[in-house]
Amino acid sequence: MSLSHIVLSSGRRVRLTELRMSSTYGGMLEGYPHQRVNDRKIDWLRRKAERAYSSMAVHLVPPGRAYPDQPAGRSGPVELLPAVMCVGAFDSAPLDGAMDGSALVVAWFQAEARVPVGEDADPALRGIRWEERARDYEL
Repeated sequence: MSLSHIVLSSGRRVRLTELRMSSTYGGMLEGYPHQRVNDRKIDWLRRKAERAYSSMAVHLVPPGRAYPDQPAGRSGPVELLPAVMCVGAFDSAPLDGAMDGSALVVAWFQAEARVPVGEDADPALRGIRWEERARDYEL
């Protein structure tokens, strides 16, 4: 069963079969988001995906960073990542009628807690170079 289908920029259709979402800054008890905090969050999300799906290829989509017009604190300027951290398992049917497909786990950040769908998915997510990142499997 798939949660959605996404059309990548290359034209390949992939199925989202599992999705885990969490708040980027949920649980941040003190301080403010800045580059070091965000670098750690990005690395943590990548490692979380690698541990949860240790037998699959994992790709991190680098998130956009925003710099609101707020005064810098002791750790530097305020830097914001998108509000939602995501880890999704994707697969794709073979393109040439062969008896194998390919799969990829993707970690990314997005602005809202919604399932990415079709050509409306985030452009960075749709821009994944599937052929370079995914791992083949037999059906």
